[in-house]
Amino acid sequence: MASLVSVERASLALGTTQVLDAVSLGVAGGDRIGVVGRNGGGKTTLLRLLAGTRTPDDGRVARTGGLRVGVLTQDDTLDSAATVHESVLGTMAEHEWAADPRVRDVLVGLLGGLDAPVVGGLSATVGPLSGGERRRVALAALLVAQPDLLLLDEPTNHLDVEGVAWLAQHLAGAFARPDTGLVVITHDRWFLDAVATQTWEVEDGRVHQYDGGYSAYVLAKAERERLAGVVAERRDNLLRKELAWLRRGPPARTSKPKFRIDAANALIADEPPARDDVELMRFASTRLGKDVVDLLDARLSVGDRVLLDRFTWRLGPGDRVGLVGVNGAGKSTLLRALAGEVPLAAGKRKVGTTVRMAFLTQEVRELDAWADRRVIESVEAVRSVVRLGRKELTASQMAQRLGFTGPRQQTRVGDLSGGERRRLQLTRLLMDEPNVLLLDEPTNDLDIETLTSLEDLLDGWAGTLVVVSHDRYLLERVCDRQLALLGDGALRDLPGGVEEYLRRRVELVERGGGVRALPEDAGVPGPAGTSGSSGSSSGSAAPASAPVANPAEAREARKVMARVEKQLARLAQREDRLHAAMAEAATDHERVLGLNRELREVVDEREVLELEWLEAAELIG
Repeated sequence: MASLVSVERASLALGTTQVLDAVSLGVAGGDRIGVVGRNGGGKTTLLRLLAGTRTPDDGRVARTGGLRVGVLTQDDTLDSAATVHESVLGTMAEHEWAADPRVRDVLVGLLGGLDAPVVGGLSATVGPLSGGERRRVALAALLVAQPDLLLLDEPTNHLDVEGVAWLAQHLAGAFARPDTGLVVITHDRWFLDAVATQTWEVEDGRVHQYDGGYSAYVLAKAERERLAGVVAERRDNLLRKELAWLRRGPPARTSKPKFRIDAANALIADEPPARDDVELMRFASTRLGKDVVDLLDARLSVGDRVLLDRFTWRLGPGDRVGLVGVNGAGKSTLLRALAGEVPLAAGKRKVGTTVRMAFLTQEVRELDAWADRRVIESVEAVRSVVRLGRKELTASQMAQRLGFTGPRQQTRVGDLSGGERRRLQLTRLLMDEPNVLLLDEPTNDLDIETLTSLEDLLDGWAGTLVVVSHDRYLLERVCDRQLALLGDGALRDLPGGVEEYLRRRVELVERGGGVRALPEDAGVPGPAGTSGSSGSSSGSAAPASAPVANPAEAREARKVMARVEKQLARLAQREDRLHAAMAEAATDHERVLGLNRELREVVDEREVLELEWLEAAELIG
């Protein structure tokens, strides 16, 4: 493959920090490279060297003559006075871009197309757009231009799960040619696996290069440490635990590396399960009882827009739920309703007497009051010692687990970066010993190393967890089930996880029953039903353009719905009894294990019935 950019012994210092130290590497045609590393470690600086916007203090960077380079930075460089059409398509006439399937694909994938625009349509002015919408416009402009070398700095920021999946598929196809190259900085590990053929890790001024995406990177790095003889000295290494989870991961994970499998099996031979569900359920039941938070026959709305109507959700002890959906479908609003910060328009919110709730919002302004204090002081102000499962951790130990090493604990809070402030926010929440944890986009601004530490922490956390995130890897790792806001006013269980969500969204949009995304906190009126670990369905909205059944088929469908609703009600009662029995038998490990098996059978049966109900509901429209 032809070389597009080559870097020879490049060194660069920022102040007293040696960001890059005699680094040699290159980007060849056909390369798709993911760049990982700690925040502040030099990833963006490396991207600027490749782009030519920064020169090294020492060494040289060479580029192929005539190379067209496209760069997506984290800074907003769009002209606020321009329209979306001018920013993305330039002077292209409508017949030109409309006849190009590649351009149409970008417009639909990132901007929602013309029928359901995400950013207000091609005639919208850039100035009034939100930060996320402007990011989509900038990314769309680069993909339409199709440069020879595309450099992306955190392209998945502000994209929902659906948008991330589309972008991964588009980049993997568009940059498979031998005359193009892609370098992307991202903390989204699923995205890395889906796109990258190589992974670069920027660490301590060096760049370590690995073949494959994130899964292969984890295995290769663990293998490197094994050969260096360090694994035996660090049996609690988080890297090994991450590797163990990858090897146990979902069958759909297709990027499993094919090399040194025997070495990998040797590394994880004595690694315990990532999460002992029965043990955590026992702790959770002891701390919470059977009642946590119930939303009963509830309606959730913002202004005159109904997000969810007539739905019941019973959140039980030890539940670990992920919420996914299009941007603006109401995920954060639903989380605030669980927390009691947003009142229900109708229905009832019931909270258990032993619930101690912590809510991680997307705002970090609460730390402004601590701007002049040290990190460790802000953590110790919450509590000096915390119990995590069977272990007790001091404030300093908890801060260290989330990336604040000894010297960094003495830093002023006001001097922290955005990612560090997010870590501190999480640390303070966990120090308060909550038994119900609500996390709204917890991965924002966190690097992969911190994400791994957070997931390891949550693996041993006994309590009820609800996560809103576009990070598929995090959802698969820490959650046992997913619920979806599909953009049609409904909230539904996803037995097949995120893959099922993406499939349902495609079907919904193709039938015209949903949109690519909605305005912030908007929703579509319509009945919806779901259940948590011990809930019952009460209804679900059918897509607007669902096929109309004839009278006989409609009558039969209504009979099916009535039968299924009765069966779901009985299952809900059975689940309540099982939760109560688990709470009473909390000290009997064998009894809890048997009850947990029975509970899983009930959950599986309920999921089948819910799918049967949905099919009948769609038939009658």
